[in-house]
Amino acid sequence: MKGGPKVVLFEAGNLDIADECAANAEVGAAMKFVLASWGSRGDVEPNLAVGRELVRRGHDVYMAVPPDLVSFTEAAGVAAVGFGPEAQSILDSHREFWTCFFSHPWRIRKLVTSRLAIAGPLLRGWQEMSTTLMSLADGADLLFTGINFEDAAANVAEHYDIPLATLHYFPLRPNGQTLRFLPAPLARAAVTAFWWVTWRGMKKGEDAQRRELGLPKATGSAPRRITERGSLEIQAYDAACFPGLAAEWAKWVGQRPFVGTLTLGLGTAADDEVASWIAAGTPPIYFGFGSIPVESPADTIAMIAAACARLGERALIGAAGTDYSNVPRFEHVKVVGAMNFPTVFPACRALVHHGGSSTTPIAMRAGVPQLILYWDMVHAVYGAAVKRLKVGTARRFSTATENSLVADLRTILAPEYVARARELATQITEPAKSAAAAADLLEDFARLKRVGQQAL
Repeated sequence: MKGGPKVVLFEAGNLDIADECAANAEVGAAMKFVLASWGSRGDVEPNLAVGRELVRRGHDVYMAVPPDLVSFTEAAGVAAVGFGPEAQSILDSHREFWTCFFSHPWRIRKLVTSRLAIAGPLLRGWQEMSTTLMSLADGADLLFTGINFEDAAANVAEHYDIPLATLHYFPLRPNGQTLRFLPAPLARAAVTAFWWVTWRGMKKGEDAQRRELGLPKATGSAPRRITERGSLEIQAYDAACFPGLAAEWAKWVGQRPFVGTLTLGLGTAADDEVASWIAAGTPPIYFGFGSIPVESPADTIAMIAAACARLGERALIGAAGTDYSNVPRFEHVKVVGAMNFPTVFPACRALVHHGGSSTTPIAMRAGVPQLILYWDMVHAVYGAAVKRLKVGTARRFSTATENSLVADLRTILAPEYVARARELATQITEPAKSAAAAADLLEDFARLKRVGQQAL
């Protein structure tokens, strides 16, 4: 088995061996970076933000994304190819699985059916995705992958003996901070067990890939192997989002650096219209539920309109993955397809959203209290974080009603929540700084490999 780079303790832009790198490597020379990210826009955008920064620095950057996000990626300035199924194809099943998981976990047959609808397309496309990544990664200096498909990307990096970097937009590795309802040792064990079970479910596909790549059969879960290989595990959120986590992971300080949230902040065609509407009245409450379409758009918008009417508030709804074209219209409610969150959120009184790993920290940076109506486990993790930080509250989307929405909004609009939200905003990194820090880390990690090869 080919070995990867050993763990080296360093900080973004401040390598302990910076002088050695400058003397022995072509510091500043263009390198080839391959980025692989499968999932919804929220999964792809963090990697893309780093890819765009690497392109700006003059590197050769190539990205593999779902076919329905190729245009989005290329519009941001990064060359892209499609791999795997379209992301949109599994979003309904994703919602159904987690809704059932949280509300009726004993319905095993429905859970299995929904999970197969999610995993099936990926398992069937595993080899094609691996082939695409193999082609892109030939001659690369580093392979950078998101959470989804990181196991397959790790195998490709192992085959080519190139550094692997992963991007985590929530605490993915075992820890005692994210599942705070469990004792810390049990929480770590639960996360470890979850990833082991997930690996066993995907093992057949991974074994086939490793045979094709001439690698021995894997004997442990992919997350464990990735860490043990010394891969760089970039934490794309601020340590302030999960108090205590940085201390718990202190021995991995160089391997799991926190860089802050990675977002693009792209302008949209509706920006001027939204700004004018906001300026024409009182600050609105924002509502948006990400790429996953809500099950009943008409019921959702009726609930929002009624709750805001009772509170005397205006509602600004980001449609995203939901089609609101055939629903009733309300004078105090405005629906927009897409909008620029970093500019819109600070102008709102409160934010109601699904708890996305990009949306939540952008909301934190805006200094506005938030209510998270979550769909899945990642969203629930961020919902728990918002409650723990006392800058908002959270509940399952499927349990939200007009009355609960009114009560939750009254809670988070209280002065103490507003004050804490403003205080937390000072601890959240600006997007440009996050992207620069992540790019520094990738450049340094790739150069370390060059130094090692030249020393042989």
